[in-house]
Amino acid sequence: MILVEAKKIKKTYSLKHGLVTALRHIDLQVNSGDMLAIMGSSGSGKSTLMHILGCLEKPSEGQYLLKGKDISQLSDEELSFLRATFIGFIFQSFNLIHHLNVMENVQLPFFYGHKNKASQESVLSALDRVGLSHRLHHLPSELSGGEMQRVAIARALVINPLLILADEPTGNLDFETSCSILSLFQTLHEQGSTIILVTHDEFVAKHCKSVIRLRDGLIVGEK
Repeated sequence: MILVEAKKIKKTYSLKHGLVTALRHIDLQVNSGDMLAIMGSSGSGKSTLMHILGCLEKPSEGQYLLKGKDISQLSDEELSFLRATFIGFIFQSFNLIHHLNVMENVQLPFFYGHKNKASQESVLSALDRVGLSHRLHHLPSELSGGEMQRVAIARALVINPLLILADEPTGNLDFETSCSILSLFQTLHEQGSTIILVTHDEFVAKHCKSVIRLRDGLIVGEK
């Protein structure tokens, strides 16, 4: 089943010196259960594409369909609900709240309009999937970089999302820890999660089922 579909997506920004085109006529399909890497150097448009796929921005032209629904027609409030309910985000900098413990950080999505109430069972299940059920009451400052990223992954998983978007998820990690995190992503993929990784790293891309490459806002290669 096609979960994500971009049709002739174009994105332009109005800056002081004129219009800048970040994406040009992007066509993309991602099936449910896929694991895709979006590759490109700085300025290639990969972050802009991720923002559109994550419903953080709307395309200037074209359509973005998430499970057949055209998100370009939704209001900001509807987009916010869609993000909170169906999309799990993972960032390079982890984005944990430092005065909250591990369990409280994983519960955060339920405070942003999620359709279901937070349950201890769902939080414990997410932490168990990333191997951190023994760290419930630790603060982020008491964790390693790899453990913080695992907390971020658990936070994305706890809502049982349709789609997981990861932006340079190993960018702040050493090689050994990166391998561990990538192995976790592969396990989640094998369990049925749909994952899109944004990266500039060939090593990360090799762990994905398929890869597209962006340059100057265009898809210039895919496999």
